[in-house]
Amino acid sequence: MTRIVVTGAAGFIGSNIVKGLNEHGIDDIIAVDDLTQGDKFRNLADLKIADYVDVDMFYDLFAEGFFGKVEAVFHEGACSDTMETDGKYMMDNNYTLSCGLFNACQEHGTRLLYASSAATYGGSQTFRESPEFEHPLNVYGYSKLLFDQRMRRDCGKDFKRIKRQVAGFRYFNVYGPREQHKGRMASVAFHQFNQFRSEGKVKLFGDYGGYGPGEQKRDFVFIDDVVAVNLWFLDHPEKSGIFNLGTGRAQPFNDVAVAVVNALRPGAGPAPLDADATAALGLIEYVAFPDALRGKYQCFTQADLSALRAAGCDHAFADVQTGVASYMAALA
Repeated sequence: MTRIVVTGAAGFIGSNIVKGLNEHGIDDIIAVDDLTQGDKFRNLADLKIADYVDVDMFYDLFAEGFFGKVEAVFHEGACSDTMETDGKYMMDNNYTLSCGLFNACQEHGTRLLYASSAATYGGSQTFRESPEFEHPLNVYGYSKLLFDQRMRRDCGKDFKRIKRQVAGFRYFNVYGPREQHKGRMASVAFHQFNQFRSEGKVKLFGDYGGYGPGEQKRDFVFIDDVVAVNLWFLDHPEKSGIFNLGTGRAQPFNDVAVAVVNALRPGAGPAPLDADATAALGLIEYVAFPDALRGKYQCFTQADLSALRAAGCDHAFADVQTGVASYMAALA
């Protein structure tokens, strides 16, 4: 039986990967997390796992070979708060622990599939997995970039120096079920669902960075697509490297808001509203861009999928309209 470890297993992406593994016929899963925030248990309650291990115990035990033969580790555990300013805490969690895990995986012949981030690109306008385009705007982005750089150094050119697969995924703006515990770091779609339910409208940033109200663009990727790509790499152990994981399609925040409103507005008819009609009806409210985010905010992201496609992964990604509609149905 294939034994898999998922770190951050009670988190957003981690729990969805556990769900995907279950649907893949795999339930010999060691779930690793910190349940100090106890309500995260809900993300695991309907899933099948073999064991749960607290994060404070896992890394030393894994390095010692305590868990026997492990085929692969999906390393989703990290501090993902882009507003966190404690650099020591961020580097300990996102870099130092990851380096130790990589070394242990190589020693034990275990594959490592890990979460990187599009935050590694920061203010860049080109989102290709190459050092000249990597300019993080915060310590979170730097912590993810430093581990990617370490993998490039240790794994060698084209990742040919390693014993077993190492694949890093630069997640763009992921949204979907099982993110309810993330607070301010939950997706725009999740916050807008709650805003519409409580206030009858959704809120977006106004003008900023040369973009009109709600027109800043991100590569929004539905969680089911993220899981599908992770599992494709599990099924293709010969593929290693660092890969963007987004749709390759930038869409404005207005598209997310319109999709939320069209999914939730009472008595919605067959003809969906567009952004202008939604704003005219007062269903979108534009708010001043916060000073705390100035100079630290990506106004545009769009994954270059060349490396992913060259690896042979031809997964078709949902657009915002499709993914958000599915997500709203799951939340309602």
